[in-house]
Amino acid sequence: MRRLLPDVTATSAEEAYADLGLAERASGLTRPYVVANMVTTADGHGALTGRTRDLSGAADRQLFHALREQVDAVMAGTATIAIERYGPLVRDPERRERRAARGLAPVPLAVTASRSLALPVTAPLFEDPESTVIVLAGQSAEAPEARARLIVERIGGADERTLDFLAGMELLRARHGVRTLLLEGGPTLLGAMLEAGLVDELFLTLAPLLVGGGPEPAIVEGPPLPAPVRLHLLRLLEDEDYLFARYAVGAA
Repeated sequence: MRRLLPDVTATSAEEAYADLGLAERASGLTRPYVVANMVTTADGHGALTGRTRDLSGAADRQLFHALREQVDAVMAGTATIAIERYGPLVRDPERRERRAARGLAPVPLAVTASRSLALPVTAPLFEDPESTVIVLAGQSAEAPEARARLIVERIGGADERTLDFLAGMELLRARHGVRTLLLEGGPTLLGAMLEAGLVDELFLTLAPLLVGGGPEPAIVEGPPLPAPVRLHLLRLLEDEDYLFARYAVGAA
């Protein structure tokens, strides 16, 4: 792996993401510092045959897990949890030890959002009794039974079709001590969080693939954003033709 920006040097996934300083960036915020992690083909598709796995490579997976080592919580939409078959978020004992050395819980909190509380309870994450899943939900529906520990937080928006994601993020910080949150999609959830101005950084993997037309989504879906969101490139890595960019979101 090579680092191309801010300087050119050989590196490794562990060195590249050894200390991203995310917790420090959360200082002074009333909500978590939110970083999104997404992958896209060179022609803009965020999945292949419905999943991201076939877009990923070995280095991408290493960096993916390195990000999970540095946050208090990991958030994904219910469809992403179901399609990607999410399980316990950090399984490797050495990764858990590195989290503990950073002053973090051995396993991050899992967070999802669902107006209806139609949860994918057969996904391994919801079947794991050692996992805690915080569900940001609407005001009325009831959660189904799950083996994981479910915490339902009501953040209904202006009407029954919306959620107040700002209130949800502030609640995560105040009630659950979440200083840093990793958002792993899907595209509609990322779009909603961008619209609410709640994404601080984007880690974007550009896979060296062209897949052409088809139904696969982009990395951001949903209604058009009120205005284009400006990105500022902070770091760029390369490995086996994959590019790994770290952007500040909304930067001038």
